[in-house]
Amino acid sequence: MRHKLSGRKLSRNTAHRLLMLRTMAADLIRHESIRTTDAKAREVRRMAEKAITHGKKGGLHNRRQALALLTDEAVVRKIFEELAPRYENRNGGYTRIMKLGQRQGDAAEMSVIELLP
Repeated sequence: MRHKLSGRKLSRNTAHRLLMLRTMAADLIRHESIRTTDAKAREVRRMAEKAITHGKKGGLHNRRQALALLTDEAVVRKIFEELAPRYENRNGGYTRIMKLGQRQGDAAEMSVIELLP
């Protein structure tokens, strides 16, 4: 039974899954839009929104927590300098997931995840 277990395993072991999601979250913040499968997009949304919330709170402690989550200093700098002021009046919901249909090769549901303007 999966009581109180959150998140998807995405058919990967823990280390691979976490590194993949951290990289995808950093790419989402860097490019502000990425195309991926629907399940991955839903997991990346969780990480990216946590990082942006750290940016909104500000301060050294939150900057270090965001660095621990994303490990890319340029991305964390963008969160704190550009995205935090953009979303200062928004209480969560910084991303949008739009479904694109099925991928040609394996019929996986594809989506675009993007940061809201």
